[in-house]
Amino acid sequence: MFSRFSKTILYSILMIVFLLIGFNIFAEGNLEEICEWKKIENKPSNLSDKEYEDLLKQCQEYYQDLSEEIEKDVSKTKGEKDTLQNKIYILRNTIKNLDSQIYQGNIMIKDLTDQIYSTQGSIDQTSLKIDEIKNNLSNILQLQYENDQQSPTVILLKNETFTDFLNELMELERLSLKTREFLENIKNLKVSLVDQKDNMDGERNNLESVVKIQGIKKQENIQTRQEQESVLKMTEVEYQKQLGEKAEAEKKVAEITTRIFNLAGIPEAPTFGEALELAKYVENILGIRPAFLLAIFKQESNIGKNVGQCYLKDPETGSGVGINTGRKIDRVMKPSRDVQPFLSITKELGRDPYSTRVSCPMSKGYGGAMGPGQFIPSTWVGYRDRVKAITGKSADPWNIRDAFIATGLYVSDYGAKNQTYDGEWRAAMIYFSGTSKRTSYNYYGFYGDSVMAITKNLQKDIDIIESSR
Repeated sequence: MFSRFSKTILYSILMIVFLLIGFNIFAEGNLEEICEWKKIENKPSNLSDKEYEDLLKQCQEYYQDLSEEIEKDVSKTKGEKDTLQNKIYILRNTIKNLDSQIYQGNIMIKDLTDQIYSTQGSIDQTSLKIDEIKNNLSNILQLQYENDQQSPTVILLKNETFTDFLNELMELERLSLKTREFLENIKNLKVSLVDQKDNMDGERNNLESVVKIQGIKKQENIQTRQEQESVLKMTEVEYQKQLGEKAEAEKKVAEITTRIFNLAGIPEAPTFGEALELAKYVENILGIRPAFLLAIFKQESNIGKNVGQCYLKDPETGSGVGINTGRKIDRVMKPSRDVQPFLSITKELGRDPYSTRVSCPMSKGYGGAMGPGQFIPSTWVGYRDRVKAITGKSADPWNIRDAFIATGLYVSDYGAKNQTYDGEWRAAMIYFSGTSKRTSYNYYGFYGDSVMAITKNLQKDIDIIESSR
């Protein structure tokens, strides 16, 4: 596949060839400049119709290729945009997860701080208790010392018996021993509490470090997310710009194609190649599959070769005559529904309503269908303004291009745009009979089946044509 730059070089070479065959006014520049719509919208005065048509076809191909190149850029940019959106989504979830971890860490730090505060209180109370016990022990030791310093005479005077004296000494000794044991236990408790506090201090410091690191990671992720969001905004701007460029290129293809059709004056019964180009034109603006659209026209009028074998003659009764036989035929047109719209359509187009071909009635119902698309008049009235909005001219059901567009609009309205078998079958049925139900009361199921069979065969032919180009 050529790059856009390579194609520009190729088109420049082609323009040199055009110069040699008479395109003197385009001696300078490339197709990007030459194919500006304001330059080719109207035929330059020094070009023949054939030269103008050739130029339009080259410009049509240029914009089609440009649209394909832009589509590649659009796909690439969309992929980049999707990747950035996914990265931003992951970062947002990472930040949320870090927020949750930081929140939990802060709760644990607060809980440890409360425990440390409580443990410190216990340590302070224990220290006070130790001081109190030390005082008591000091008093006991003082008493023991004083007793040891007393003479036997004093001891006997203070106690009634020597046994009482010995009992008092033993009680002081026992109390001194208990006090010492209690003091040792209290000291051990204090050591244990201090160890607990130290451990909790260490754990709190570690948690504070983790939370701090998590906070740093969060800020880094926020900064990365902001940077990627900034890139995403620029990517979105580029993406929208490319979509706009693609739409503009497609619009120019449609405008140039319309101009080519107008210039070429495609007949009511086009060649298959001309009909395929028309179908592809409708695909560009409406998204209808060319093979399906051609199948409708094949079924309805053999692509414009048979647009009706009857003339309306009596607007009051809707009767008419057979074109080949001249015999009277009833129900050529339904008077209450289609005659007045038909008279209005032919008057607007300058046609004689009584010598304009319409379909003859089948065994059931009425005839009166118009042109290659076989629209009944009352239905055409609902589509002519929409066709005019596309072509910029009064819609004519006997004009092959207008018939293709109107048929494309109709089947698009009824589900053919999704290009599935069921959607196209239903749209074909509604186009023919007004209903898509396949029941014993609907005798027209053959029509949808026939159109889809023709579509399948035409698609094979189109694929062969496209692959050979």
